[in-house]
Formats: sequence, structure tokens, C-alpha cells
Amino acid sequence: MVTILSDQFHALPKVELHRHLEGSLRLATMLDIARAHQITVPINITRLSQLVQVQNGEPFTYQNFLAKFATLRMFYRSPEVIHRVTREAVEDAARDNVRYLEMRFTPVALSRAERFPMDEVIEWVCESSQAAAKEFGIMVRLIASVNRHEDPALAEQVAWLAASRVRHCIVGMDLAGNEAEFNGQPFIGIFREAQQSGLRLTVHAGEWAGAESVREALVDLNAERIGHGVRVLEDDMVVAIARERRTAFEVCVTSNYQTGVVSSLPAHPLMKMVEKGLNVTLDTDDPSISQITLSDEYRQACNGLGMSLSTLKQCILASAQASFLPDQEREKLVSQIKNELKV
Repeated sequence: MVTILSDQFHALPKVELHRHLEGSLRLATMLDIARAHQITVPINITRLSQLVQVQNGEPFTYQNFLAKFATLRMFYRSPEVIHRVTREAVEDAARDNVRYLEMRFTPVALSRAERFPMDEVIEWVCESSQAAAKEFGIMVRLIASVNRHEDPALAEQVAWLAASRVRHCIVGMDLAGNEAEFNGQPFIGIFREAQQSGLRLTVHAGEWAGAESVREALVDLNAERIGHGVRVLEDDMVVAIARERRTAFEVCVTSNYQTGVVSSLPAHPLMKMVEKGLNVTLDTDDPSISQITLSDEYRQACNGLGMSLSTLKQCILASAQASFLPDQEREKLVSQIKNELKV
């Protein structure tokens, strides 16, 4: 295996389809917000890190990973905060040479700390992301995310609000949360209506639950992309469905290790998914929680798991091809990425 230098990964033009805004907050920004709003958290960057970022020595379980969000959701205290964290998330992606970012955000979570109206929260994230995209020379679109464990009525409200902004800044909807304990059945009608309104669909599945969760996402929820999906390999029939549909899998290697989906980084099934002919993309999930960049994920895939640079480039191109942009914009992005990667 040829080791590729980190600078080469940073230099690659990137496309990211799976990054959560709520998992992208800078530690320094959280300290500023805590001081300004008297939030009861440690006013020490090391101690705060222990609450909001996965540490070596912690149990690598989904319960521990999700617990980080309990602290993170304390910080959305004003419109200015939401504008700031959105701008900084876009800036961080641009610094990592991301050309196109589909950033998902959870309106319910952002609105809850101060009971902001969800339509206003959505508008703040739209405004800030598009202004930051222009400022930092990156294309950004948004995916509105809802959680399985919450009232489907909230998801219906988010879907309606997101649909009113289709092709302005929001391009899709996502179903996230604890799939091990909550299935997607209550959301089938909501997601069908969202799709009919022009929103594209991605669903977290095959991460903490098995291949049946992927089947449900593909067949019942009609998902076009799968968030994570690494446990799809547990059922050859579901693999066949995904391969036939050319479903894009938004694979997040580090996150899968930190949430206990895989027992170790070398045990990650990324290359088995590639060998099975599945349509794989590489993403960060929650870069701040995992303390990574997309360049780090590329490095892990190649230097850690044995992916060749040519295969990595095909994964980047696959990300562009699987974007939720309208056809003409997507074709332009694909052409740009092909030219830059020289593939």
C-alpha cells in the first residue's frame, strides 16, 4: 500500500453530502457563547471538549456519541448565535477545499433552547449559509433533518416549511436519530409528501440497526441516499436493491468507529462496500464532535483502509453525481469536479 501525504488530501477538491450543522461548532465559539449567555458549562476549553467531543478512553457507543448533543443544544440562544455557527461551519468546509456542501440541520433542535419559531430558525440558517457561501467561494445547499424519536407532527411542520424553500437553499429532507429503537414507519406519509413537493430524501439507516433498516429506508421511505448504511452488507438482497438503484451511501468512517458501529477503524467495511459495487461517498458526519476534517476521512480511507487514490477520486465524483442539486446545476458541478480531479 502506497502512503499518500496529508497535503495531497487537502489539495483535492471535495464534495460533502453528510455534515450536521449541530455537530460542527467550534470550541472557541462555544466558550464565547457560554460567557455571553451565562450557560452553565466549564469555561475551560479542555473541560468543555470533554462534554462536546469524543475523547480517547471514552466508550465508543452511540449512546456516548449522542450524549454530546445534550450539551451542544444548550448553545442556540439567539439569532446571532445561529448566524455565527452557520457561517463558521461553511467557512471550515471551505478551508478544507470543499467545493460543494450539503449541510443538514435540525430546526427543532435549533429552535428549542429559546423556543424560537421554526420558520424563523430555518430562514436564519438559509440566510447565513448562502451569505457565507458567497463570502468563502463555496456552493452550499441545506437538508432539513428530523428525528425518529420525536413527534411526527414536528416532522410534518419541518417538511412544510422546507418545501416552501425548495431550490432557494433547501434541497432535501433527512430522517435521523436512534434507528435501533425507533423505526421509520410513522414518517412514511410525511416523506412521500415531501418528495412530491420537490424535496429529495436521505435517511440515516444501517448504522445502529441492521440491513432491514436500509431496506425500510429504500423501499418504504423511498430514500435516494442512505446516511451511513454500512450494515447493508448483512443482507445480500438489500445490497442488490441498493446496487440496482445506484443508491449513494454517505459513509462516515470515523463516526462509525466512535459510535460503536465497527469495533476498530481497520474493521470498517468501506472497501467491502466498494468491492460489492455499492455507490460510496465519504463524509464527516459531525466534524467537531469527531475532531476531524473531510481531508482526515480521505486520509483514513486511503492510508488506513487501503483505498487507492483513483478510487477515492471516483468517490468524490460519485458525491457530486449524487448531490440533490437540480439537473443543470448538478451537471455543472460534476463537470467542474471531473476537470479538477482529471478523471
